[in-house]
Amino acid sequence: MGWFTASVLFVLIWWTVLFAVLPLWVEPEARPDPATGWRGAPKHPRLGRKLLVTTLLTALIWAGSVAVIESGWISFRRAAQSLPDE
Repeated sequence: MGWFTASVLFVLIWWTVLFAVLPLWVEPEARPDPATGWRGAPKHPRLGRKLLVTTLLTALIWAGSVAVIESGWISFRRAAQSLPDE
């Protein structure tokens, strides 16, 4: 795997993990707006913590993915070559 493919894989995993981490540690506004009942955005979104957790989780998942891809445990080429000829 080249550096470009590895970096694209990292970015794809990072965005996926970010959307999984965003709902964590969310505390909505205690009192809703009297007119609409809408609580709005969270008081403390803790984006710094979420970005750090996202990056750490992504690094672990990315390292495992690269290990599996580079090891050859899963090979799409071998699977395609084992298909019967028609």
